[in-house]
Amino acid sequence: MKLLRYGPAGSEKTGLLDSDGKVRDLSAHVPDLSGDAVSPEALDKLRALDPATLPLVEDPGRIGACLSKVPNFFCIGLNYALHAKESGMDAPTEPVVFSKATSSLSGPFDPVIIPRRSQKTDWEVELGVVIGRETLYVSEEDALDHVAGYCTINDMSEREFQIEKLGQWIKGKSAPTFAPIGPWLVTADEVGDPQALDVSLKLNGETVQDSNTADMIFSVREIVSYLSQFMKLMPGDIIATGTPSGVGMGMKPQRFLKPGDVMEVTVEGLGTQRQETVAAD
Repeated sequence: MKLLRYGPAGSEKTGLLDSDGKVRDLSAHVPDLSGDAVSPEALDKLRALDPATLPLVEDPGRIGACLSKVPNFFCIGLNYALHAKESGMDAPTEPVVFSKATSSLSGPFDPVIIPRRSQKTDWEVELGVVIGRETLYVSEEDALDHVAGYCTINDMSEREFQIEKLGQWIKGKSAPTFAPIGPWLVTADEVGDPQALDVSLKLNGETVQDSNTADMIFSVREIVSYLSQFMKLMPGDIIATGTPSGVGMGMKPQRFLKPGDVMEVTVEGLGTQRQETVAAD
């Protein structure tokens, strides 16, 4: 299934993308796409529905973030060998974990706001993992059974805030609009192997990132298992699994976003985002 949220910001409804690419209204069955709404039991109930019986949405308008609320937004850094190299760092021996503030969530086609005082706003295409059930001390063998689905993520970053200032990376990762997710939450059964997906990002029509999740240092099952050794993952949590090479920070000379730039962000089977950058008020 491809689940989504559509409508004006703050008033989104839940929808399902049918086999013809049309949006069907799911709001009578799922008023809020978050938390237990992505549990295995809840998703099984949705699978039992006939999409043709759901109201057709002739003009869905804006597509919002594919989840309305996210308990935790975890990220894995330096998870592609070439990205670690372009960042001037050794490949990690364990997953590098940090967080994004959930207030950074935005729709896949909403403008991305370059923060005040920013000189180094950067892009990162990533495979997003959505957790479907409480997950604590899960084995790698069983880890994927705890995944509800996947989504496209642009893990926006302000490199000065992230790296050149003291403290945690979260400061450079959490500005408003710095986490476009969607357009869809694609359930795990429809995705298949998460380690066989092409990921790419175009900047103003030029492909700057082009890779495959097979090149990840730590796989999705390794990441989910690893995180669960330190914390309880909750239904609706998102994990951004790292970005390949081709970010602006790694270019020579470095290249960062300015107002009017356009990003097109794609993960195979999970949909393409498009954002234009604007300056903060």
